[in-house]
Amino acid sequence: MRSAHTNLAGAPWASVRERYAKGKALRSRLPREEQGAWKPVDRGELVDRIVASVAGRRRALLPIRWKRMAASPFGFFRGAAAIMAADVGALRTAGLEVQVCGDAHLLNLGAYAAPDGHLVFDLNDFDETCRGPFEWDLKRLAASLVVGGRDAGNRESACVDAVRSMVRSYREALARFSRTQVLELARLEITPRRTGRSASPVFARAARDTPQKLIQKATLPARDGFARFRSRPPLLRRLKAAEARRVLAALGPYRAALGPARQQVIDRYAPRDLAFKVVGTGSVGVDDYLVLLYGNGPEDPLFLQVKEEDASCWTPYLRSARTVPAAGAHEGRRVAEGQLRAQTVSDPFLGWTRGGGKDFLVRQWSDHKASIGVDLLTGPALGDLAVLCGEVLAKAHARTGDAAMLAGYCGKSGRLDDAISAFAVAYADRTEADHEAFRRAARSGDLTPAPGRA
Repeated sequence: MRSAHTNLAGAPWASVRERYAKGKALRSRLPREEQGAWKPVDRGELVDRIVASVAGRRRALLPIRWKRMAASPFGFFRGAAAIMAADVGALRTAGLEVQVCGDAHLLNLGAYAAPDGHLVFDLNDFDETCRGPFEWDLKRLAASLVVGGRDAGNRESACVDAVRSMVRSYREALARFSRTQVLELARLEITPRRTGRSASPVFARAARDTPQKLIQKATLPARDGFARFRSRPPLLRRLKAAEARRVLAALGPYRAALGPARQQVIDRYAPRDLAFKVVGTGSVGVDDYLVLLYGNGPEDPLFLQVKEEDASCWTPYLRSARTVPAAGAHEGRRVAEGQLRAQTVSDPFLGWTRGGGKDFLVRQWSDHKASIGVDLLTGPALGDLAVLCGEVLAKAHARTGDAAMLAGYCGKSGRLDDAISAFAVAYADRTEADHEAFRRAARSGDLTPAPGRA
């Protein structure tokens, strides 16, 4: 019989007080004040590193990526996750692992529909997810507050205050979650009732993002009542027959990975049309397909997105045997399982597949989904949204790590708040300098695409 002092996985069981003390003891390994220590590194290789990060992607689409990154410092920040991973991945950490989002910037938090249709607010992008130090997410979110806050025209003091508010919210939420019943934490949702007025525009945008709205935006009507995708190359183009057959063939393994309940739902839908779409900033150049399916007639559309997934940009900096991925690990499965661990509720059609030697994530495309936009980061909303984001990040880390140990390390004082805000300002300054260097490279034609697909 298993000992009463271990859980069902065989791990030792300890009280909240004991785990809090263990987390607090980790301050001797890395004092909280040192979390702010970061010195800008030589960026002589900046262009080479950015180009290398997209090796193997569709070369013809990369100018779209360069244009989006050059548009603003925040646009550059979104597309330079691999650069930040190299900067932060080598830093010392406290040794507390969670399922990191990996790209926890402001635009990757937002509202979406739960399976029963009600709206929730959570992390909503997991392309870079992995098991890693909690600091990686906290620092990326903090830096995005300063970069995005500056882009929105806020004063420097407001941006710094927003970071401090976010970290304080993160610490206080972890302290609450460390005392929360396990099932209560597993069920905890951030809904419109909990978020306040500043997040109202995000929920309003998500409420308008219906399948019918997508039909109007992305398709053309057909004589039989079933729509087909518009053709707006290079951002959106319908697939030719051979390419469409390859994508449809990959949906077979995807269906097999779903549970019986979801299989019986997806089996009621039939594919009608397929398209290739350019998405985001960091994902420009990967294979990304949209599948339009219909269920019970022309008024019952379902959009699926079949998106190629590369290895997480944090993979080179993973050190422990528990976190280093096994050879041949499925990148689409990594993303889907990371999302399921971190989110309270997830897309019921979330899954993965493999085709043509590539790994893919499969999910609904943009169903009632909206992110925090830079346009919302003005005035008091910046601080209010920072508090909300800190709580959401704490929820994800508490679900996938040890909330008591995290709370013990983070503590009750403002020392971590000050340290992370100092890091965020330094990294935002570096990002703006990198962005300007990147713009010069783009104007001079130095961004030669890496060898890859046509």
